Amino acid sequence: MVAGSGVSTGDRTAAARQLAAGLRLARSEAITQRHETVLTLDLEKRSFRVAKQAREIELPAKVELKLFTAQSDLVDERQGSIRFFPDGGSNGGRITVASGERKYEVDVDWLTGRVAILDGP
Repeated sequence: MVAGSGVSTGDRTAAARQLAAGLRLARSEAITQRHETVLTLDLEKRSFRVAKQAREIELPAKVELKLFTAQSDLVDERQGSIRFFPDGGSNGGRITVASGERKYEVDVDWLTGRVAILDGP
């Protein structure tokens, strides 16, 4: 799934950090509350939400996003989730935040649930 075009370096960095923080929050909630927790990403609205929290986090309007996740966690072509389990693991996935050729990949390891921001070309 893909959305967006062209964004400043600062906006791209901020978006990647916001997504990583949201993913880490979802993992933490899954562990502490002992139930599956998801971060749901809306590519069209460029926003995400952790579990059932009322607050939706908006990302920069021009950021380009791509979501790679389990087929079962895709709602449609514009929405999908990354799921975390009570043991800290995850279904795994990656959210790419890009502008032009520059990108960050916010990666979630399926086994450990570890979230990392990788700097792309």
